[in-house]
Amino acid sequence: MPDWTYHPLRGPAAAVLGRRRSQRTALRLLASIGSRPAGARLISRGFGHRHPPEDLAGEIAGVPVTVRLGISVPPALAREAVHALPPLGAGVVEVSPVSAADAETVREAAAGRSIPLVVRARDPETEAALKPHVDGFTSSDDPHVIHVSDASVTAAAAALEEPGVVVLARPGVLVEAGPGWFQRVTEAATPTAPAPVLRDVGRDPRRWPAWWWALLVGLGMTGAGLGAAAITLGPVLLWYDRDYLGMTLHELHAANHHLVHFLQHDRITMAGTMVAIGALYTGLAVGGIRRGWPWAREVYLLSGAIGFPTLFYFLATGFVEPLHTATAVVLFPMFVAAVRGAPHTPRWRLAPEGPEPERRRALLGQLLLIVTGAGLFVGGAVISMVGLTGVFVPTDLTFLGADAQTLETVNPRLVPFVAHDRAGFGGALMAAAVAITLLSAWGWRRGEAWVFWTLTAAAAAGFLPAAVVHGAIHYTDFIHLAPVYFGIATTGTGLLLARPYLCAKTSTEPSS
Repeated sequence: MPDWTYHPLRGPAAAVLGRRRSQRTALRLLASIGSRPAGARLISRGFGHRHPPEDLAGEIAGVPVTVRLGISVPPALAREAVHALPPLGAGVVEVSPVSAADAETVREAAAGRSIPLVVRARDPETEAALKPHVDGFTSSDDPHVIHVSDASVTAAAAALEEPGVVVLARPGVLVEAGPGWFQRVTEAATPTAPAPVLRDVGRDPRRWPAWWWALLVGLGMTGAGLGAAAITLGPVLLWYDRDYLGMTLHELHAANHHLVHFLQHDRITMAGTMVAIGALYTGLAVGGIRRGWPWAREVYLLSGAIGFPTLFYFLATGFVEPLHTATAVVLFPMFVAAVRGAPHTPRWRLAPEGPEPERRRALLGQLLLIVTGAGLFVGGAVISMVGLTGVFVPTDLTFLGADAQTLETVNPRLVPFVAHDRAGFGGALMAAAVAITLLSAWGWRRGEAWVFWTLTAAAAAGFLPAAVVHGAIHYTDFIHLAPVYFGIATTGTGLLLARPYLCAKTSTEPSS
């Protein structure tokens, strides 16, 4: 499990199962998933772990390792550790101390391993019995192997700066720090360079970096959302809307006094979501992609891969909106330019470790933001489905004081027109939700203030217009607005809990 579930849920799990049993249950669950190749990839990619830099490769007891960071466990934990910890970032597992009675346990643990397994044997006979089954043997007097019992990320990263040194954590380190300890140490030990600035971009578009294209898409989405809001608060309908419907705004109002307000509420909510996507993409571009965070490009890619195809919802609704189409046509090539290249080299700056209670509160905030993002994704999927099928939910019809058949008698194109707005909003909400969820899951680090301000801007742009427009048109059904109230509460609480952690001051220089 990631740190954002491990720490917030560790207390309740211990209360139900007992401390030791809850720890072993978590380790066995990870081992069960990690023992399968697909499960190991799911843990590694899902928790945001990436390949370590080449500088951290080395060897232990003559055995090559991809990262000089691992764990030392007793024989009783060997099998679970071998399968559970490699996807979390461990490069080697040491089993110590091992006697003849433990030989069979170690042999079973070594079967199917994906990283080197080394052993510290108590006697030559045990070493001889295990030699065909393990990768190597360590000794207590090896100066290049450092065992740490302190969860300090800074101390472990400092030890790795010495070429040839292998850092092995005791089990208590992971119990105290959480499963993300390996990743935190790896990032702290990764050599970085200064991040590029605006003057480095240049004037030739053929040489523009990926982060600049990503920024242009973010700014374009923000501008498009603000433009959509201006239209909604002004004329509401443009010429192509009136041509499609064959009705003016006054005729719509005459047909149903609530209909224009209903259209405005759908469209202003959609506009707010577009601005939220713009804020998310802008933050990912400047704070993430520009500084070489590999996960930032993946967040951006996955969100856009969901958002852009929703243009084709018109195949189901039958209404093609020219401005929507033009915006997508202009922004999509920029999106492709932003994601087609490999991530930049590491250019981030990490804040020094702070108080552990501060991090624990931030992890609870992280969990709340991830839950919010997941809820928004489900909500967006449901809204898309409703927009592409029944179009209206019961509270909509109560507000309108009419059913869908009545509206169709007013104008056969009216329901498809509403369906386009509603389905499009659902698609945009899913794209925003993916960015919120993954940015919260992968970007939560001390001193990453851009994550806090990006999520704050996205929340303000997404939730506030939705809440205000419903109140303004007196569409205040509690059941209909409950997801908005829940999202505001969880997002606000999560950001308040995480602000001291995310907005902590970073170091003045990148690591060398």
